[in-house]
Parts: sequence; C-alpha cells; structure tokens
Amino acid sequence: MKSIVISFIILSVTWLLLSGVYKPLILALGFLSIFVTIYFVRRMETVDSYDIKFNLNLFKLFMYFLWLLVEIMKSNIQVVKAIIKGDSALNKKMFYQTTSQKSDIGKVIFANSITLTPGTISVSLDEKGILVHALNFQQSDRKGLNEMDEKVSETEG
Repeated sequence: MKSIVISFIILSVTWLLLSGVYKPLILALGFLSIFVTIYFVRRMETVDSYDIKFNLNLFKLFMYFLWLLVEIMKSNIQVVKAIIKGDSALNKKMFYQTTSQKSDIGKVIFANSITLTPGTISVSLDEKGILVHALNFQQSDRKGLNEMDEKVSETEG
C-alpha cells in the first residue's frame, strides 16, 4: 500500500509540473490516467512477479548525470563538425561494448546514456554487453564508453 501511495504522489507531482494546465477536466483526466497506470503496473507485478532490484547511490547518480550532460554537449559539437564536413568525414561502425554493471537497471542506464549521446545508438543489450552504432567512430570512442561504463557502475551500491 505504501508503494502505491508513493507512486501516486510521484506521478501526480510530475504530471502537474509537466502539464502546467490546471482546469478541472484536465486534472480529472490526469488523475484518471495515473490510477489506470498504477492499476496496470500492480497487475503486471502479480502476473509476471518480476522484481526490479537495484541499489543506486543517489548522489553519485546525480553527479553522473551532470557529467553526462557535459559529454552530450561535447558530442553535439563533434556531430555538428561531422555534418559540416559532409558524408566523406563519417566513419560509421557497429561494435560491441562490454558492460560491468551488476543490475539490470545499471545496464539500462548505461544503454540509455549511449543513446542520449549524439552520434551513438544502443542497438541491442544482452547479459554481457551492448551493440553500439557510432556515426563517426574513433578509437577514443571506446575509451569514452569505458569511462561511461565505470561511472555507471560506481552509481550502483
């Protein structure tokens, strides 16, 4: 019951802040969608009984996201340079990046971080690693991904 109340509060506050519309009909529909979401999530938990277990250090996670924002900005500059130079400057490549995260949530954070970084996309994720597509592959990309992998692993408890 406690998790239902916490989920309701988090979803309500997030929805209210993001929507910015406080008319009665919109509020009623928003809260209805929150109730339906909580109902389906609870129902899914009883059907598949898959528990997501994770232990993240929130301070380290926050510091990681700040670091990731800087990396996204740097990557944006590289992608813009590649676009200006034209198609001949691109070195598209798919490669496999191993992961060191212990939990599923850690691997998902790592895969999403790769996709958030301009010029790279996580294509698939398995137990041991991620298949990555890079728009302009350089050997330094591997070093950068290894650093990202270490930083995500540090956030896990």
